[in-house]
Amino acid sequence: MRMLCASTLIGEFFVIGFAGLVAMKDPSLTMGTVWTVSGIAMALSVLLCGLITRPGGVALGWAFQIVLIASGFVVPSMFFLGVAFAALWWASVHYGRKIDEAKARFAAQQVSPPADAV
Repeated sequence: MRMLCASTLIGEFFVIGFAGLVAMKDPSLTMGTVWTVSGIAMALSVLLCGLITRPGGVALGWAFQIVLIASGFVVPSMFFLGVAFAALWWASVHYGRKIDEAKARFAAQQVSPPADAV
């Protein structure tokens, strides 16, 4: 699960950077504000990559997805991109857990010999 979720978060890192470039065109926002908020969000996306396997890491990832969708109020295209990345986050968590369970079952089969191999 960690690899899939981290890949999604790194993709969001780049999307946030590009959204910062788009937000700079808004005359009501200063460049300092745009890059402070974008920089913090980009740093959080990288930080979350390391927190995924810790307790509450996936919940923090969901909170990050909500913030990403809400950023659409500043950059309207982020509504669509935020929903797309939230769907990717769901898929990463859902299928990542299935992959982890399959790996654990496979590892357990490799450790214990079959019952008829005596």
